[in-house]
Amino acid sequence: MRSRVSHGLCYAGILVAISLCILRAQAGSFTKAQVADRIRKVEDGVDDFQKYLDSRGDDAKNRADSAQNSGATTRRQRGDSTNTQNRRDQANQTKDDLGDAMDDLNRSTNRLRRKFDPTSNYLETKVQMEQVMDSARRVNQVMTKGNYGTQAQRFWAALRANINDLARCYNLTPMGT
Repeated sequence: MRSRVSHGLCYAGILVAISLCILRAQAGSFTKAQVADRIRKVEDGVDDFQKYLDSRGDDAKNRADSAQNSGATTRRQRGDSTNTQNRRDQANQTKDDLGDAMDDLNRSTNRLRRKFDPTSNYLETKVQMEQVMDSARRVNQVMTKGNYGTQAQRFWAALRANINDLARCYNLTPMGT
């Protein structure tokens, strides 16, 4: 009889210990400094990706202007102008979609930083982090639909990894690829 009681108490003790570990993990096992560093990485990643997209657009525009000024024509330019215009319109639309999504991500990340700094407990900013995740999912959808090249994919993969790392601090489900 005593053996059963001691085994029961032992199992109960183990169950309590496991429950406390789970609660501690859910309550946030990261320090505010660790979370601040992850937020900084996300902010830097957003800025770097935005700079890349801006420079890429400027480079493409400069190449198009120089080709037009030189009077050179390619087979594609001599072909059906309706198709060419449709492709340009589609490219501009996808570029605008990505730009809008990145602007939204930048705003939500900045909002997270503004709310995060004055708080004593970083979990108070979970709502702002959920907004960052929503914005990041929108960028992810645009990136998977469009063909932005390998360099853009690399920038986004690094940024997505940092956002997912930050989401884990808040016990939020990370985004898929």
